[in-house]
Amino acid sequence: MADYKHPETIALHGGTYRSDPATTAVAVPIYQTTSYQFKDAKTAANLFSLKEFGNIYTRIMNPTCNVLEERVAALEGGVAACAVGSGQAATAMCVQNLAQAGDNIVASTDLYGGTVNLFKNTLRQQGIEVRFADPADPANFEKLTDEKTRAYYGETLPNPYLRVFPIKEVSDIGRKHGIPLIMDNTAAPVICKPLAHGAAIVLHSLTKFIGGHGTSIGGIVVDGGNFDWIKNRKRQPLLNEPDQSYGGAIWTDAVPQLTGANIPFVIRLRVVLLRDTGSPLAPFNAWQIIQGLETVGLRMKQHCSNAEKVVTFLETQKKVTNVIYPTNHQGEIKERAKKYLQGGNGALVGADLGTAEAGAKFIDNLKMLYHVANIGDARSLAIHPATTTHSQLNEKELLAAGVTPGYVRLSIGIEHPDDIIADIKQALAA
Repeated sequence: MADYKHPETIALHGGTYRSDPATTAVAVPIYQTTSYQFKDAKTAANLFSLKEFGNIYTRIMNPTCNVLEERVAALEGGVAACAVGSGQAATAMCVQNLAQAGDNIVASTDLYGGTVNLFKNTLRQQGIEVRFADPADPANFEKLTDEKTRAYYGETLPNPYLRVFPIKEVSDIGRKHGIPLIMDNTAAPVICKPLAHGAAIVLHSLTKFIGGHGTSIGGIVVDGGNFDWIKNRKRQPLLNEPDQSYGGAIWTDAVPQLTGANIPFVIRLRVVLLRDTGSPLAPFNAWQIIQGLETVGLRMKQHCSNAEKVVTFLETQKKVTNVIYPTNHQGEIKERAKKYLQGGNGALVGADLGTAEAGAKFIDNLKMLYHVANIGDARSLAIHPATTTHSQLNEKELLAAGVTPGYVRLSIGIEHPDDIIADIKQALAA
């Protein structure tokens, strides 16, 4: 497997796939199958007991998904990955892979509204406590840490606040205590590499920028292979204590012996959580997302370039009281954007129009931009978070997340920037 350095190349050639071994087809086939013929009884037994790796059932793995997993892992600089049914599934499974009832994680306050809902409600009902730390000061994560803390969690470029997360600072705190940093890098593929700054795990909603076409839901978890899971075995019991669902296997011992790689996290996530919760990525969706992945390096350049032009325009508009963008923050927050974002500052732009009524009117007057809940589409998109994506949050939580009543979130696409700006201009004027 060639070690390509540049994302444009990795997106097309990353991983081991070169052509289909059965037909020599260059395009990745869609392996639309549930099951796989076992070579013999011994091979089947070895596969089920994890004495060797191979295809068992598409709920757990699939050759089309495997191509996607290898390429995204290479894109992020990771060792291995596991594709799942959605970004939300990726988030939930990352936490559940380390924390059980009675445990806790410490998460950033700057999160996607759906993630906040998952953390505050569903995981709490499962007995997992999520404590929220303001990432403006990385020390807040340590202040909320105790002997039951299993992970730290953040978003690289959280919307709508768009404050870049202090990846290395929080990662360094976590490693001191044996706590991995899990980073949601959905909004910043290509332009940020959290694993290179100390994160242990990276996840994406593949639905967004990596897919880019708005046709397919998917998620992925990438294991950096860079975290010492056994330095403090008591800190990570799910990886360091016998797992009765696999004959008492201890993942931190068994996985390196079997694979030669330090990837117990992603292997357990696949063969325990993915197996038991049944949240696989469909082969067809994996194939669709591969089509988007092939151009993500090029698209991110256009996304970021267009967004910069939109920011410049919005800053001249009297009806816009504030423009939110990673480099528009001041002080340490702005410095983090310079430190962690390379080759662009992202496609997400916030515009505060002062009142909820003004925000709604702007949304209704758009003609080209789509009014949808998604981000990361090739098309430009807009939404009013306070009444949609973040509507489950109370007033205090909304303000903590950076959602004011007149806040409008824009996900800038790859259309010609003049056309994007023209639509925004007429919507403001109407």
